[in-house]
Amino acid sequence: MKLQSYEELKHSKYRLSLMLLLFLNVVITLFCWTPVRKSEMTLPVICVAIFSSAILCLCLIRPKLKLPLLNPVSFILGALWAWHINYRFHQASYFDDGFLIISLLSVFFISAIALSDHLLAFCLHITPPVVTVLLLDKGEHLPLILLNITLPLIGFSLQHLMRRRADNFTLRLMLQLYQEKEAFSDLSMLDPLTGLYNRRGLKNRLDNILENHAGSHYVLLLDIDHFKAYNDNYGHAMGDQALARVSVAIRDAVRSRDVVTRYGGEEFLVLMTNVNSSIAMKLAERIRQYVVDLEIPHRFNEKVSTHVTISAGIAPIYDNEFDQAVANADRALYVAKNQGRNTILAWEDLPKAHHPTSGEHA
Repeated sequence: MKLQSYEELKHSKYRLSLMLLLFLNVVITLFCWTPVRKSEMTLPVICVAIFSSAILCLCLIRPKLKLPLLNPVSFILGALWAWHINYRFHQASYFDDGFLIISLLSVFFISAIALSDHLLAFCLHITPPVVTVLLLDKGEHLPLILLNITLPLIGFSLQHLMRRRADNFTLRLMLQLYQEKEAFSDLSMLDPLTGLYNRRGLKNRLDNILENHAGSHYVLLLDIDHFKAYNDNYGHAMGDQALARVSVAIRDAVRSRDVVTRYGGEEFLVLMTNVNSSIAMKLAERIRQYVVDLEIPHRFNEKVSTHVTISAGIAPIYDNEFDQAVANADRALYVAKNQGRNTILAWEDLPKAHHPTSGEHA
């Protein structure tokens, strides 16, 4: 789960709490309007019904709405119920001493079900009725009222504290797991021996470059000359050292925005971004020279040099056709090796016989 998904989950939970609060208020108002209780159909109750229904419809019509409605809605509904309590209490025909306690418990009932995860909204919802009941009671049932206020408030405060700690722990754990996932993802895109991108890392960078960088791009495919003979005679440990040193030379020779990849075995690929053919050839030649300057002994490469060398083919990317550019660079590399190795050859300079796709880009 990403942080964005976690925030969306929190918003969904917040929205459900708001909708449950509104739904319960609508249900309570419908109960007040039943034929048995026609006397309780007061103006505040009508206001609660209209207000709750309107906000509930808004939530249903606009499910992506992220306005912070819960706290103000809770306070407004609490104020309307306080108005209802005050209105009913002052009706001349009303003499029930338990009315204030029952009214207060009814408000707490709604808050307990809908707002158990939102302490501030819970307090905003119950505050107007609590203040109204305390003022109307004038101290006659003060201990009982305070008991009915204090116990739920303490309970919900403790519950809110425990849930907040659990949520914070979940968030920290999620962030830690996400960071570890990103770290493993980065590692999975790197070749462990050379530290260069592997094919997966190349694809990740390639998608971004082709989408967001205009201009001409070139593919340079490089291969270490007679590397099998080097491995067979010097051993694989020395071969790994040679690969590591050559990879450093390639990376040092190119620009920071170019993508260097270990394409497989002793083969490397360099994606040169925003270059023309002249600069691309200069960069390729600089890579070749950097590798020669390493002076890694290779006496089984005598026909070319007494040191490790590379051959390379270079080709432009037309119409974002990366795979075709790699195939063209590979053809140029093949010809370069047949022509004596330790050389760079551009696909565009090949004879027409080696251009089976040249007509596509004419």
